[in-house]
Amino acid sequence: MARRHYRSEEIIAKLREAEILLAQGMKVPDVVRELGIHQVTYYRWRKEYGGMRVNQMKRLKELETENSRLRRAVSDLTLDKMILQEAAKGNF
Repeated sequence: MARRHYRSEEIIAKLREAEILLAQGMKVPDVVRELGIHQVTYYRWRKEYGGMRVNQMKRLKELETENSRLRRAVSDLTLDKMILQEAAKGNF
């Protein structure tokens, strides 16, 4: 079976659909077959995205991007500071 990459919105929609099918009395193996995903994928998605809404997922992605940008900035500034400290030691 070919691997498919799902967007966050698609994952949340499939989890919502799974909740509905489970509430109707279907078993997990039947639900994942209906959704066209593997059972391990379902449990991993449920662990990572369970209970989230689409707008919450978008906000989480924005925060992760911002966090990554800030980490790079701090890393660059720390490196600059270390270089300046080494240069100051060498000049005096």
